[in-house]
Amino acid sequence: MPQFRSGYSKEDLQQRPELANEDHLLLEGPQSRFKELIRAFRILGECVRGFRKLHFTGPCVTVFGSARFQEDNRYYQMGREIGGALARSGFSVMTGGGPGIMEAANRGAQEAGGRSVGCNIELPHEQDPNPYLDVSVDFKYFFIRKLMLAKYSYAFVALPGGFGTMDELFEIATLVQTKKIDEFPIVLAGLDYWKPMLDFLQTRMVEHGTIDQIDVDRFILSDDPDEIADKVTSVAMKHFGLTRGKPKPRWWLGESALARPEKGT
Repeated sequence: MPQFRSGYSKEDLQQRPELANEDHLLLEGPQSRFKELIRAFRILGECVRGFRKLHFTGPCVTVFGSARFQEDNRYYQMGREIGGALARSGFSVMTGGGPGIMEAANRGAQEAGGRSVGCNIELPHEQDPNPYLDVSVDFKYFFIRKLMLAKYSYAFVALPGGFGTMDELFEIATLVQTKKIDEFPIVLAGLDYWKPMLDFLQTRMVEHGTIDQIDVDRFILSDDPDEIADKVTSVAMKHFGLTRGKPKPRWWLGESALARPEKGT
């Protein structure tokens, strides 16, 4: 039976620093039992830290989209308007914390006086959190970051994006399809961008029986920020039973309510 080396040498990491990121090390294959145990504790610690930090963010709506769009892009402006509409409806706006559409949605929420939340991922070529965040949490593992985006959200809005957006969109669609989460609004905004994908779902996947018609019909299609906010609010209030109010921290657990940073800090 062939034997494979477990782990990288210092020389490997000096030549290829990207190998040192936690996701790469986790997914490279079996390592020593001790390393795997330490990694398990590290993963648990990152989960607990995320749970504690995000517990008091209030009901969130997660907005996905490309990190590559600049401020002059029309999808950036759409994301900014959607973020504002969601914030005015009482939701915290959560994103992956980076630039592009994520920045736009966080910016719109902050400008509307709402709470803006970012779950940032640490990458070899570091992704800095955007400057429009009231609450920011950094994660080393992609799967934990995606867990947090799903756990604290009552709806998802997907604007145009690339592989990362597709990954997040279809993971959520799969969770809804398999009833891991139920009656969960998934909004597609930027309909001219999404139309070819919707055509493929309808004319290939539905017709070949790999998905059902209901899996396509679940998507809420709209480019109107106020309509999106109204539909998300309606489902959240009726299905999840959301009401106005804030969860109270427990001092004996070391919890404290999240305060919005002062502008300019």
